[in-house]
Amino acid sequence: MSVQQPPWRLPEQIASEPVLKIYNSLTRTKVGSTTFYLLLLIAIVDQTEFVPRDGRHVKWYNCGPTVYDASHMGHARNYVTQDILRRIMTDYFRYDVHFVMNITDIDDKIIMRARQNHLFEKFRSETTSLTPELLTRVSSAWSSHVRTKVNKGLSTVDRPEEGKEEVAWPLLSEKFQDKDWRQQCLKRDEKFDMNFSSAARTLAALHIAQSLSSDVQTSLGAAQQLIDESRDILSQALDSELCATVTDPAIPRSLAAFWEGQFFKDMARLRVREPDIITRVTEYVPEIVSFVEKIIKNGYAYEAEGSVYFDTKAFDDADGHDYAKLEPWSKGNRELLEDGEGALCKKSGGRSSSDFALWKASKPGEPSWPSPWGPGRPGWHIECSVMASAILGDNMDIHSGGIDLAFPHHDNELAQSEAYHECGSWVNYFIHTGHLHIEGLKMSKSLKNFITIDEILEKHTARQLRLAFLSQLWNAKVDFSESMMTGEVRGTEQTFNVTVYRLLLFPVMLIVGQNFFTVVKALVNQARADFTNSDGRHHYESPERDLTELFHESQSKFRASLCDSFNTPVALDILRDLVSKTNVYINSRGKNLNVSVVENCARWVGQMLRMFGLGEGENADIGWGQDEQLSGSINKEEVLMPYLRQLSSFRDGVRRLAIEKSPTALKDILALCDKLRDVDLIPLGVALDDQEGKDYGQALVKLVSPADLIRARDEKRAQAEAKLAKKAASVEAERLKRQQKLEKGRVPPGEYFKPPNVEDGLYSTWDNDGIPLTDKDGKELSKNQAKKVRKDWEAQRKLHEEYLAWKESDTL
Repeated sequence: MSVQQPPWRLPEQIASEPVLKIYNSLTRTKVGSTTFYLLLLIAIVDQTEFVPRDGRHVKWYNCGPTVYDASHMGHARNYVTQDILRRIMTDYFRYDVHFVMNITDIDDKIIMRARQNHLFEKFRSETTSLTPELLTRVSSAWSSHVRTKVNKGLSTVDRPEEGKEEVAWPLLSEKFQDKDWRQQCLKRDEKFDMNFSSAARTLAALHIAQSLSSDVQTSLGAAQQLIDESRDILSQALDSELCATVTDPAIPRSLAAFWEGQFFKDMARLRVREPDIITRVTEYVPEIVSFVEKIIKNGYAYEAEGSVYFDTKAFDDADGHDYAKLEPWSKGNRELLEDGEGALCKKSGGRSSSDFALWKASKPGEPSWPSPWGPGRPGWHIECSVMASAILGDNMDIHSGGIDLAFPHHDNELAQSEAYHECGSWVNYFIHTGHLHIEGLKMSKSLKNFITIDEILEKHTARQLRLAFLSQLWNAKVDFSESMMTGEVRGTEQTFNVTVYRLLLFPVMLIVGQNFFTVVKALVNQARADFTNSDGRHHYESPERDLTELFHESQSKFRASLCDSFNTPVALDILRDLVSKTNVYINSRGKNLNVSVVENCARWVGQMLRMFGLGEGENADIGWGQDEQLSGSINKEEVLMPYLRQLSSFRDGVRRLAIEKSPTALKDILALCDKLRDVDLIPLGVALDDQEGKDYGQALVKLVSPADLIRARDEKRAQAEAKLAKKAASVEAERLKRQQKLEKGRVPPGEYFKPPNVEDGLYSTWDNDGIPLTDKDGKELSKNQAKKVRKDWEAQRKLHEEYLAWKESDTL
């Protein structure tokens, strides 16, 4: 008879795993379910299922910065957010992401900034005194600035006549104080505030320079002060006049190289991972020329006066092609189109206003490279198409960037790439991060209302900034404000940092609460040290089952939130709730606490926080991990010796007391223990918390910030000193009170009712003890009066006896 296993059936799934869906700018249609919270923030929500073309391999291109100035909060919003999404894809969903990012190191903004800086510094170095010529030059530049820049925001009524700008300025300055008037000007030109402020600053400096006395007018310092205050206006004037004289290609290249270096330093401080591949425009110029040649060959571009333009109509009319897939409603937006072409580009070079430059003929003062159409340089949009195609080929899974790049930059990228590859879809998923507003106003480097990363990191940590972006949807507008940082963000951080741990006995370590992860690590370390000491109970009752069920439910909800187009605000709420419930469990279970259940929750929460980039460290760590990655090898002696010295010193003290066999040895050993806990280990970041209950007599060992421990110890000392001072003041008050009472006993009872201790003539006769018998008229005291004076006499007799005893002992 053969023996075989019984049949096995495939388990029936009771819940399916959610699939990743992404808000895709290419579709902008609602696919799948979404939350009401999302609908409030985004009018039309698309959640398209994410399907990479090649298994788990994901090709991702991210638009990098144009490097001509300091990195700011707009960069932080974009690149920290992209880093969060990238980490979720790689560290959570475990996709094999190939992440490519470009650096725009040649562009109209870079050329103009480098040229202006060069001409300004040259002019400043060549100016040796405050001359009439300098005053005239600054005055002329100021008048030109008012006509060409400030006037853009003024109504025709307010615009000053040419040549009378300075005469009209006082009235304009007065009107500038009117908020409504200024708001109307900003509607006409969003740069009005910036341009007006530059003009006001320059004119004030010019008036000061003009008023200087003749003996100071030759001062180099006065001349340089005028030049420095007029920098914005003077730089533009010098560039308009002398731009053709700047021919050294190293000038824009060195500016771009400097700010690229600063950008990556700032990104490292913000814990943004470096791209797998970095591409620079200046390194791909030959490939750009070849790319443009093929677009011409395919019939989608044409040459005009040494420049090459993309023919949007020919492309849009071709089968299988559509221009402006991302924002078709912006096709005719002249302002956006002109902004996309750059300040140095001719406005009417193409056949159509929507045609854009693939290759720009270089003018005097601009860097150039050889091409079949003459010396020139790449257009802005072509760079990403060429570099992304060179690395990722004719199709990519994800293309990302800020929402302000959607049109025309990304739409032009798509068109020229699909024209080159003759394909219908160059990008499968376009993801755009939302705008950043500062205190309600859109942040813009061109408007000079930006906060640099240097400035923001002086007030907030990289972790807090990342928490701020995590608490908002990645594709929604973020209104960055101090109230958000000090309220919502700090509250989120505190959730993970603080738990009121009530099992502690020794109050010096109980500040407002303890770091949640620190407490859990201490509990885990203690449990492992005592793992063989079982109390005979399994400690897995209803509270443990409830917390474990919540843990698994949180993991499922967390995955669902990230599958819901990377919904990090909901994901953070899930982590916060789990920490809160775990804290409740810790504080309610006492000696029945199951450390393994707590450890599972804390370890997973820490892993998810590190996955978001909120800390670094190994996956096995409990907590945030390190603030920074440790670099280089660790000097074991340098790390261990401070701890070993304290251990050795403590041993020496205990040994000496044991040898001396002093009657106070036990008391002295306990004092040494307190000193080790309260003095010696605190600067090393070691907290020893005395416990009660089943662990009485055994300290809970924790590693805590030395600064926190020192602050807590000093606060306790201050409280103890204040308590002692209060007690001493109370004792002194009592002593003075008793002394005053005893001083009353200085008078013997026999003299107590006689002058000068009573009013002269109050009594006329007394008995042998000095007790009054008759009043001033010789009348015998009444029964009640006699009773009262005898009672007072007895009290004085006792006080006098106490007084005499006090004087004899001379103590209180």
